[in-house]
Amino acid sequence: MTPAARMTGHTQRGQCAKRMSILDAAADVFCSQGFAGASIDEIAAVACVSRQTIYNHYREKETLFVAVVEDVMNRANTMLFSMLSTFPDSADNLEDDLTAFVVRLNRNCICNHDGKFLRKLVQTEGERYPHLFESWRLHGPGKLTTALSALFARLAHKGALVIDDFDVAARQFVALGNADLQMTVLFGGVPTDEELEKAARNAVRTFLKAYGRPAAEKAGPQSQLAVISG
Repeated sequence: MTPAARMTGHTQRGQCAKRMSILDAAADVFCSQGFAGASIDEIAAVACVSRQTIYNHYREKETLFVAVVEDVMNRANTMLFSMLSTFPDSADNLEDDLTAFVVRLNRNCICNHDGKFLRKLVQTEGERYPHLFESWRLHGPGKLTTALSALFARLAHKGALVIDDFDVAARQFVALGNADLQMTVLFGGVPTDEELEKAARNAVRTFLKAYGRPAAEKAGPQSQLAVISG
């Protein structure tokens, strides 16, 4: 490798590290001060860079804010799809398997640092700057419900669930999974393992009451005939 190439590689790594430092610092400041209250000077101080360095990378505060949301969203989506890969694909032990899935989803996607960051920014800035969150709305919650809709369709095809509208069922599943944790998370708390388990169990049992296949149907024609004869 030539000296020029080594220098270019070193410069690129340095620029990447500096960019990540700016994004991390901006995320902390935006989260604590909000978009309107955050200043480039404060972000520069936290990132240990100059004010001009930030403008060289991002031109203006809104551009930096969008970059922060996209960076956090990308990390959140990576974790989300990692969790979706663990969704149960069998009707056996469906309540326990779905409960374990909801626990993982809440712990790693809803109650983790990135999830709380996005939720707080939406709550504090979403009404004033809705355009800043459009990509998050489409690619965050939108992707989750779309993916879950397809996964529930697969379970229904196997006879484990009875669902007329998979999109509605997916949205309801997500809402139920968060329901018992809303107040804890709203005030910045971190749910315990016991609270995560209880919330997930309540959600799944309610969901299966609405969409689970009746026991007599799952047991088969002979069992249904026995019930009628008895």
